[in-house]
Amino acid sequence: MTGKQKGKIIILGIETSCDETSAAVLADGTDLRSHVISSQISTHQKYGGVVPEIASREHSMHFRPVVQQALDEAQVTFQDLSAIAVTYGPGLVGSLLVGVSGAKAMAYASKIPLIGINHLEAHIYANFIQQKDLQFPLLALLVSGGHTHLILFEGHGKYEVLGYTRDDAAGEALDKVARTLGLGYPGGPQIQRVSQEGNPQAFKFPRAMLEADSLDFSFSGMKSAVLNTLNSARMRGEVLSVPDIAASFQEAVVDVLVRKTLMAIKRTGVKTLLLAGGVAANKLLRETLEMSLLKLGIRLVYPEPIYCTDNGAMIATAGYYHYLVGDFAPWTLNAVPGLSFPRLNN
Repeated sequence: MTGKQKGKIIILGIETSCDETSAAVLADGTDLRSHVISSQISTHQKYGGVVPEIASREHSMHFRPVVQQALDEAQVTFQDLSAIAVTYGPGLVGSLLVGVSGAKAMAYASKIPLIGINHLEAHIYANFIQQKDLQFPLLALLVSGGHTHLILFEGHGKYEVLGYTRDDAAGEALDKVARTLGLGYPGGPQIQRVSQEGNPQAFKFPRAMLEADSLDFSFSGMKSAVLNTLNSARMRGEVLSVPDIAASFQEAVVDVLVRKTLMAIKRTGVKTLLLAGGVAANKLLRETLEMSLLKLGIRLVYPEPIYCTDNGAMIATAGYYHYLVGDFAPWTLNAVPGLSFPRLNN
């Protein structure tokens, strides 16, 4: 199909912030017509983590084929698009630049608006891909490899950050412990897999709750406790159970996330919690939240696992709501690797 599709708002979403090259086509905010992801996990596994230079090179190689596949599967051309939305931060600067540069070129050539998307905001909007009945205000627990936030979501474009990590993010801590245990990359899924065979009560790792009324997080001390436990055992010539350590650490991380979230729910009085980010796919986190929230009559919403990790569908979804209010980016849009979460916008 060519030419503008009458009455349709069609957004091409592009994501290249880290190690996934992804594009998706979304019509009218609810009709996901295509979703393509080219993952680099196998490329980076042998290094134990993402190598920035390799990641940007892989994005450069796969960007055009991924975008074209998304257009083909959606049966649209650039002439059908209303706008192009792209992640401009936070993330790896080289990876971001591939997406931003490509999106700017395509939007300019097609004479359509460009929309810059905050990657963290997009993770929350992943919940809108399949849920059509979300009512504000909402509370969002955003848990990923680089960020851990509690966010009051009062309406489209209206956010208040209630709490955030003061050091390591939850996903980052899981990755580092997984690497120390020799479980490989990506660490979070590996911790979850091994934990199924372990005893979560075997080790009592500390839970950093900070000040009594704080909704901030801290996972650095918890991670250090694992390292100290392993080093002490090594000095004694003792071999510890990897599944037990993994299960105990995962239990500690989830315990803090859930307890802080319950504090935020009590403080805000919201009736729906959105779970977002890569760690939102963690089975223990989902199950623990579900049990805790069921007792309070609070609804828990989370995306399918494919929409928890980095993906173009969440970029297109966030882009749709930016498009509705005419929030377009200038042609000078640049990558901002250290971009923070947007503050409350009245």
